[in-house]
Amino acid sequence: MNNMERRSEKRLRYSWPVWFGPDFENELTQGQMVDLSSRGAAFTCYADRSPCSGEHITTRFSVPRYGPDWSFNLENCVRQGRICRVEEVSPYVRRVAVQFAEPLPFHPGETRETDQEEAVPASYTPVAV
Repeated sequence: MNNMERRSEKRLRYSWPVWFGPDFENELTQGQMVDLSSRGAAFTCYADRSPCSGEHITTRFSVPRYGPDWSFNLENCVRQGRICRVEEVSPYVRRVAVQFAEPLPFHPGETRETDQEEAVPASYTPVAV
């Protein structure tokens, strides 16, 4: 772990669509979720559609919630927040960090890999796709 890490909560790293805009009454833009905590998220989007630092946006995204039998459901979330950072990934892509005005009621990154491995039934055999 990086000694400079100041986050108080483990983040869930996953790649899933996120929709965002100033509000949901106008056109929405699609991005790709990078990571998520209860208090904020980071996603990538096209540079020409990127919001600016300090801007207020509304996001809509789904979060995988794992069950004890290795199943999962997607929980749909809508959160308003403020853009706290925008970084250039390439000339065409930006990474956007948003801080939610109201935290999620759960901690998405707290599902540890070991918990998931223990939840896998002994008869489970992964299938290559």
